[in-house]
Amino acid sequence: MQQTPSNNRPRFPSGGDKRLEMRFDKAFPVIVGSEIFGDAPAVARNISLSGMMIEMADPLPLGSFVTVHFRMPDSGHDIVARAEVKHQYCFNFSREGGPLRARGVGLRFVEFISESGELWQETLSRYRVLH
Repeated sequence: MQQTPSNNRPRFPSGGDKRLEMRFDKAFPVIVGSEIFGDAPAVARNISLSGMMIEMADPLPLGSFVTVHFRMPDSGHDIVARAEVKHQYCFNFSREGGPLRARGVGLRFVEFISESGELWQETLSRYRVLH
């Protein structure tokens, strides 16, 4: 990663992974709450310290702010975060029986509620040691 002189933002080589943090491929249930769209069950598929990709039946609009409630596997603590919808995804694939699709959104955490931030960092630190 290189620094650009004009704005000191990282510049990445083309085609490289632009992720700044380690990601974990975990699948676990989450509840996504929105003041406008209500609560919706979803499944977290890919998670890092700064955000997560979740699969949900009806993806929320880009720029929406939501509250995400989740519990990491092997952790007894509930984590609550405010997040912004930054990306929308549609995965098309096929299985025996025909074509299927899965839809989801990429969320960027903007804040953790109460002690959730410390619990989240502690949980991810534990996973880094295990892998």
